[in-house]
Amino acid sequence: MFSGSLFETEHLRPGARLGVYPQRLETGLSPFERLGREWLDRLAQQASRRSYNMKRVVSGVDGAAADLGELDSDDLRRECQVAGYQLHRDGLTAEAVFRAFALVREYASRSLGLRHYDVQLFGGWVIVNGNMAEMATGEGKSLTATLPAATAALSGIPVHVITTNEYLAERDANEMRPLYEAMGLTVEAVVESMSTDERREAYCADIVYCTNKQVAFDYLRDRLVSRNESGRLSLKFGQAYQEGQLVLRGLCFAILDEADSVLVDEARTPLILSREHQDDSQQAIYRQALEFAGAMKEGEDFALLQREHRISLTQQGKTWLAQQSLPLEGIWSGERHGRFLVQQALTALHLHQKDLHYLVRNGKVEIIDKNTGRTQADRSWQQGLHQMIECKEGCELTGQRETLASISYQRFFRRYLRLGGMSGTLQQVAGEMRSIYRQRVIKVPDHRPSQRTSRGFEMYRRSTDKWLALIQKLEAVHRSGQPVLVGTASVADSEFLASFLTRRKLEHRVLNARQDSEEAAIVAGAGQRGKITIATNMAGRGTDIKLGPGVAELGGLHVIVAECNEEYRVDRQLYGRCARQGDPGSCETLLSLSDALVQNASPLWMRRLLGRYMVGKRPLPAPLGRAIVGFLQGIMARRFRGQRRALMYNDEKLGKMLSYSGPQE
Repeated sequence: MFSGSLFETEHLRPGARLGVYPQRLETGLSPFERLGREWLDRLAQQASRRSYNMKRVVSGVDGAAADLGELDSDDLRRECQVAGYQLHRDGLTAEAVFRAFALVREYASRSLGLRHYDVQLFGGWVIVNGNMAEMATGEGKSLTATLPAATAALSGIPVHVITTNEYLAERDANEMRPLYEAMGLTVEAVVESMSTDERREAYCADIVYCTNKQVAFDYLRDRLVSRNESGRLSLKFGQAYQEGQLVLRGLCFAILDEADSVLVDEARTPLILSREHQDDSQQAIYRQALEFAGAMKEGEDFALLQREHRISLTQQGKTWLAQQSLPLEGIWSGERHGRFLVQQALTALHLHQKDLHYLVRNGKVEIIDKNTGRTQADRSWQQGLHQMIECKEGCELTGQRETLASISYQRFFRRYLRLGGMSGTLQQVAGEMRSIYRQRVIKVPDHRPSQRTSRGFEMYRRSTDKWLALIQKLEAVHRSGQPVLVGTASVADSEFLASFLTRRKLEHRVLNARQDSEEAAIVAGAGQRGKITIATNMAGRGTDIKLGPGVAELGGLHVIVAECNEEYRVDRQLYGRCARQGDPGSCETLLSLSDALVQNASPLWMRRLLGRYMVGKRPLPAPLGRAIVGFLQGIMARRFRGQRRALMYNDEKLGKMLSYSGPQE
């Protein structure tokens, strides 16, 4: 995915060579071949180092823009058409891209009142060449994306700008629409509420803003229509019977906003396309399983393996269950099926907590994405677990899900002919980006030096001590008039803290999965003088909190992390809500030994040692607390990396096993 033949535009768009549905064909490589390919990629990166010189890119764009400022709108439009013709004919050559970037910058200045900074030009150059740009939070990634998106679209390449949630997709599409339309390009946003016909029409636009889940599921639906045929000829000559059925126009060029969230955080869960299969007789079985599970005792009948997030029945529990189910008929007559049902019921009762793992809204159970803090109304747990939780919460049962197709994020995104992206937290996963996706991570300099200051890192023995210290800090900061953003780990924690602030008569706003419809209004007011905003990870990515009048003089936005996440990258995103683009800002962190990170990652001896050392209500010294958290987050990062690799290899292995009947998803 570096400089070379892929720069030829005809290799990236539908046409005679790639057929009507272009995508990268998979090649099964042995571990030795993977290692060799990785070394070749590293050599290619070294050879192309000169191409990623910021001064060269900026001078190239400035040179191409020498005469644009003097042109009227008609002449500028003609220049845009000429640039599109050159890109279509010659491909994404440096000269053509520089000219296109200059045009995008000029149009942005006229239509949006915004002019791309030099660092944004460099970020756009990194992305259009099929690499990942690490840009600090607040550097204007939404505007940066317009450079590669418009350039590729001018050349006739269908472009997908992919982000993590619908709010950001709609917001960015609408904000950048005047720029694209001024250049003669069409832009649409794909959202969950659209019908199939509306999606198909939206994907016909030159530039499509969508979420990673939407585009991946639409691809799986297309695979079902095309009978899982991925060859170019089968799709090219099968166009007659597929006319009006396929939704996408292939996987040509994707620009990933918050790329590490999409390619890394989301990649531990496979994408499963399913349909509902209603069976009313199952409800009584689920309730019976929950009754059995409720009567069992932890430590005697079952073991709660919190770190592995699973339940294990003891021999005593298996014997007790066999005795209880002996007089029952149907599925309970099979010992193996009965055990599985009860294990699922125990999982629903003990491992999935309301307002932490899921939300009950309008009589339905909605899964909460741990990384984004948002609900996933279109997703459900498999193998009866979702129905068990619905029974537990007294909700109407949905039907069982029958799997139609599935794919991992790793396999899906590697099928794009070109993949580029950006995020503020890519360096920690640069190795995984290179080995899994063949993506090079390139650091983009900051437009202005960061003015963020740290006010401390405090680890307490008990959670009550942490919450009391947090309340005191909030009161002190609030008296100064400085706005505060508090990041919590769950909906329950955000509402727990909000109840304390209500008792103290401190005015505040809460942003969690319950308030997703009010997100724009809450974010818009979070930077005003004296505001207190409590948020889950919903506020951690993509939110741009503008400072109100006089707030900069008070020190800017103050961010308090009330519980460290399992990966440091997520914490960095929350810190990044303050001190954006040279504004002042500050942050601090509070946590306790009861927090999920400490409980799930630390060995027992460490928790015991810390419990003995930490006497009273005083926190650990900040350097020691930071070292412990860094160690624990490193453990979790390695654990998650192993899970992602295991999922990818299992997915590839399954594809090979089923290859005798054609590639299966």
